[in-house]
Amino acid sequence: MSRTTSSRTHARPSVGRWKGPVFAAIIGCVFAGVVAAAPVQLKRTGNQIDVLIDGQPFTTYYFSDIVAKPYMMPLRSAAGIVLTRSFPVGNTVAPTDQSTPSFEPHQRGLYFAHGDIDGLNFWAEQAFDKYYPGHSRQAYGRMSLVDVDDISSGPAVGTIRARFNLLAPSRRVIAEETQNFQFHGTRQARTIDCKFVVSATHGPVTFGDTKEGTFAVRLGPELSAPHDHMINSSGAHGEPSIWGKRADWVAYSGMVSGKPVSIAVFEGPKSFRHPTTWHARAYGLLAANPFGAREFTKDPKQDGSWTVPEGESLTFEYRVLIYDGQLSPTQLREAYRQYCNQSQ
Repeated sequence: MSRTTSSRTHARPSVGRWKGPVFAAIIGCVFAGVVAAAPVQLKRTGNQIDVLIDGQPFTTYYFSDIVAKPYMMPLRSAAGIVLTRSFPVGNTVAPTDQSTPSFEPHQRGLYFAHGDIDGLNFWAEQAFDKYYPGHSRQAYGRMSLVDVDDISSGPAVGTIRARFNLLAPSRRVIAEETQNFQFHGTRQARTIDCKFVVSATHGPVTFGDTKEGTFAVRLGPELSAPHDHMINSSGAHGEPSIWGKRADWVAYSGMVSGKPVSIAVFEGPKSFRHPTTWHARAYGLLAANPFGAREFTKDPKQDGSWTVPEGESLTFEYRVLIYDGQLSPTQLREAYRQYCNQSQ
């Protein structure tokens, strides 16, 4: 039996610009020498938005209906180092990409999706079904842009807010999702504050128990096994101690292009089922998934599914922190504490 939400919200909740202190003051007290926030510029061209921080490319947000879900790629550090893998480009992968360990072409740079929403697979994508016949036993869902409500550049923060319909194969709308992003940068750090609100606008909607989800970053090969170094907020190291376990955050670090880099995903304290369980893999998948209780524990008596009644919603909040250099557990804990204080 799936569970249901207990607090009522509007079908389309208010998702205005977030409050918070100046980013440089927050990150600067953790990382010495980082004292000035960089300007953020957003440029829309068709169905994509380029994000520039301090005049340098950071990432691009893609939301074309040709692709099954919106995503960002690549993610770069302040020094321009690319941390995410280079494919797929749209729905295209090269023959050399297919030899990548844990190929999984639907795992894009940064995205929010789940493998079982009303029985439909929004995690995998039909465009790549030919690479793993029978991989999905479910029909595929997809997302379709409703509108981009906000694209705001600024001297210390940039904001994107976009709304999407979650569609069945017949293009029947099963829910609405709002994606909110705030971008910040300094001399050594980049962050994305992410908020996803899934609203049951067309009847109740159920998130099923599956490991295939939910908020994810797919890293490049230099941060994947055997080069990976993965830790979580509980002090655990490596995939066997982190996968399927609850934690406030998970972080990867390593060498890319001969330079040390770190990336962490923090879960917000107000996010659904905080602290979340993690579908975090040594091959470079960094995913927060609060719905996989049965699959994570291998206990058939567990049920991580959740039904959102019509007119209500679920909210998920995360911060992605990218840093040029090695972040210690102490620095990560302090950065997470500051994020939580900002989220109050």
